[in-house]
Amino acid sequence: MSPLSLDLSPDLFPALTEAQADPDGPGAHRPALHFGDRSLTYGELAATASPLAARVAEAGRIAVWATPTLETAVAVVAALLAGVPAVPLNPKSGESELGHIVSDSAPTLVLAAPGTQLPPALAALERLDIDIDTSAPAAGLPSPGTSDPESPALIVYTSGTTGPPKGAVIPRRAIATTLDALADAWQWTGDDVLVHGLPLFHVHGLILGILGPLRRGGSVRHLGRFETAGVARELSEGATMLFGVPTMYHRIAETLPDDPALAKVLARARLLVSGSAALPVHDHERIAQATGRRVIERYGMTETLMNTSVRADGEPRAGTVGVPLPGVELRLTEEDGTTAVEAYDGETVGEIQVRGPNLFTEYLNRPEATAAAFTEDGWFRTGDMAVRDPDGYVRIVGRKATDLIKSGGYKIGAGEIENALLEHPGVREAAVTGEPDADLGERIVAWIVPADPQSPPTVAELADHVARRLAPHKRPRVVHHLDALPRNDMGKIMKRALTHD
Repeated sequence: MSPLSLDLSPDLFPALTEAQADPDGPGAHRPALHFGDRSLTYGELAATASPLAARVAEAGRIAVWATPTLETAVAVVAALLAGVPAVPLNPKSGESELGHIVSDSAPTLVLAAPGTQLPPALAALERLDIDIDTSAPAAGLPSPGTSDPESPALIVYTSGTTGPPKGAVIPRRAIATTLDALADAWQWTGDDVLVHGLPLFHVHGLILGILGPLRRGGSVRHLGRFETAGVARELSEGATMLFGVPTMYHRIAETLPDDPALAKVLARARLLVSGSAALPVHDHERIAQATGRRVIERYGMTETLMNTSVRADGEPRAGTVGVPLPGVELRLTEEDGTTAVEAYDGETVGEIQVRGPNLFTEYLNRPEATAAAFTEDGWFRTGDMAVRDPDGYVRIVGRKATDLIKSGGYKIGAGEIENALLEHPGVREAAVTGEPDADLGERIVAWIVPADPQSPPTVAELADHVARRLAPHKRPRVVHHLDALPRNDMGKIMKRALTHD
């Protein structure tokens, strides 16, 4: 593992500064952002973002209507250049949620693409259209609005599964730390061209997918909307890396048998990365069989950015999220939240806690929630449950609140059961929860989308299938058949929406 060198100066984008300093040099003409038929070189990005940064420099805090467009990327870059905290807004959020976020974060401006119709919840904010004019004369990049690596860069709101969304204040230090750690783990350089079709209002799509390439001096090609045909096109035209979520890779796995061209270009990609939720082992194996390439997984959260990853020079083992990134401390703890789990046996479950420069500063306006999120000695309680293999690879087995099932004296992670169920040919999608049981404490419940709705697998069939692969105490006792599993915008299964009614 190479040593990690972090640049915690206010200059998050050295290639942008270089392009501005030498507008006729090769760096200024390197491609930076590409959205559909619209693109900007580093020189054009500097010329476009600089005047916008100057306009928002005194704004205090700004909101960005984060559509998957060139305008969103320019707006966030401009805010970072100006040293002004930006609040990315999910365009699919409802009025109540948007109203809460605007009230909580109190931005003075909302930035949006010209012609975009904004919802009533934003009506009270002053609007500033993002004008992308590459014909304008290049202006000097503004002096960074702050030289403090602890100053807020972004305020990203959590999904709000247990209450109103909380605004995680992400400092410049955390962005630099995570992106440089990933560069180390993934051997990510300015020669890489990233393709993705992720939304731009969260960590994965915005920080990793847009700011990551810009920090490296490379480029990103955003699909606007994910399509396997778009992935194939961009990879065939020189893209080297693909970022996606499990839903996207599932669609790729489903398409591969009938699309040899897609298999060919995926085989040439330098790195295929999945995140935001666990990628089922079944999809791992289907992609590997068709392309000869393994998808690698990484693990992070809004509050921590990235914690672990399978390394580009490591073993791409399905079902794991690799090892801690450089600079990140990770431990597993017992239910008391303080007693460390020392075992590296691939079986003993504990809650993941992390500590390091990749962490957020606080929940905006929520000092009690911030305090509750950390232990007395500074570890962040992720709420994710995992086991560690003998070589240190981390395997996440689910969320503490929804995926840890205590049955018959055992602590069982729902994730490994879901993976086992997905290996059954009669199962298209699967989720596992627990429900009260007078004898066992909790019994395991499987929620299944059958491959053939007319002939779904039986409880006994699935129970035997899981018992053979894992252990008898991990078999489901109840099975519900569904037409589809409830998912959020990132493709994560919303288990709290699974009810017995």
